[in-house]
Amino acid sequence: MNRIIEKKQLSAEVFEMVVEAPRIARSRRAGQFVIIQIDTEWGERIPLTIADADAELGTLTLVFQTVGATTHKLAVKAPGAYIENILGPLGNPTHVENFGAVVCVGGGIGVAPLFPIVQAMKDAGNHVSVIIGARNKDLVIFEDRMRRFADELTVVTDDGSYGKKAVVTVPLRDYCAATPKPNLTVAIGPPIMMKFCEKTTAEFDVPLMVSLNTIMIDGTGMCGGCRVTVGNETKFVCIDGPEFDGHHVDFDNMMFRMRSYREREDSDHHKCHLELGLEPIQAAGGAK
Repeated sequence: MNRIIEKKQLSAEVFEMVVEAPRIARSRRAGQFVIIQIDTEWGERIPLTIADADAELGTLTLVFQTVGATTHKLAVKAPGAYIENILGPLGNPTHVENFGAVVCVGGGIGVAPLFPIVQAMKDAGNHVSVIIGARNKDLVIFEDRMRRFADELTVVTDDGSYGKKAVVTVPLRDYCAATPKPNLTVAIGPPIMMKFCEKTTAEFDVPLMVSLNTIMIDGTGMCGGCRVTVGNETKFVCIDGPEFDGHHVDFDNMMFRMRSYREREDSDHHKCHLELGLEPIQAAGGAK
């Protein structure tokens, strides 16, 4: 059983949990994820990126946004409760080496899975610049943790309530236009954000790595739900990814597929808020 050690609410719909999972904590590497199941019989399986881990304590840090029924049920679990199943680490680890100058871009909840990559890139000797983007000040997460590893950190918000009033591609463009330009960029966030990061970096011929969070069920490549088109080939995010060359990802096709269950997600989102006695707040949009 996987006991919940600590729970924090980072924003209105984003939660952080520290969970006991010693085997996964010892073997995980930056960029990998787990699949959790709350109820063993008919419980939904959902992928969550590992935001951090402590091998000595045997714990994982998971960050998630309440969107559907399962994440809402997870959000009300208190420290001392258990998550029935945690499968992992899954996916291919981030390719880490001393590239030189690396710019890491995170949008919304995508900042959390970006954190271990920033750590790993810095430990490998890179000069790491981090861009954090959110819709407003209340949705900015992991800023203090990022500052411990980033050589430079820029925060932007859509409404200008914190940091600079801009979207993440504005400072990204400045980095790409500089001399020398970055040796690598990494982007994690909403698909539309990653799509425009691709357009920005392509203009300056700067390499881009993206981490994709598609619809996923089994995490072993059998269901095919996570398939994406990369370089005119079909890939499965769970076993071929989650990271890909951003300049070859068909983001439009991916976004179309990810809307398949949007109506059901929105319905579960509203229903769960009513059943759990939570304030009816606006469904999450923009930076996820």
